[in-house]
Amino acid sequence: MILGRVIGNAVATVKHRCFEGKSVLVIQPVGMDGRTPKGRTFLSVDSVQAGPGDLVLVAREGNCARQVLGNDDDPLHSVILGIVDDLQRPGDGVGVGERPSCVEPANKVSA
Repeated sequence: MILGRVIGNAVATVKHRCFEGKSVLVIQPVGMDGRTPKGRTFLSVDSVQAGPGDLVLVAREGNCARQVLGNDDDPLHSVILGIVDDLQRPGDGVGVGERPSCVEPANKVSA
């Protein structure tokens, strides 16, 4: 699994049939702070309706991508499995994710 930031969309008018109806996003791997770039960007098929700016959890292994999105013959290499709302490192208790403004923490009570 890779922690990454969605930095854009890939658009293609001609593509393999397995990509029809699916969003392909550009992912920048990031460190545990959720911001520091780590390595080269890559493309990943979206399975969770992520968008630019989202911090995401990505499986960058073809078999996993095929199991989540397609069949054994699809040429899939990477799939976005989740949108990360918050990251906490053991011991420091500090969250580093960027929670969308419409999502309240589970322990917060609205009046």
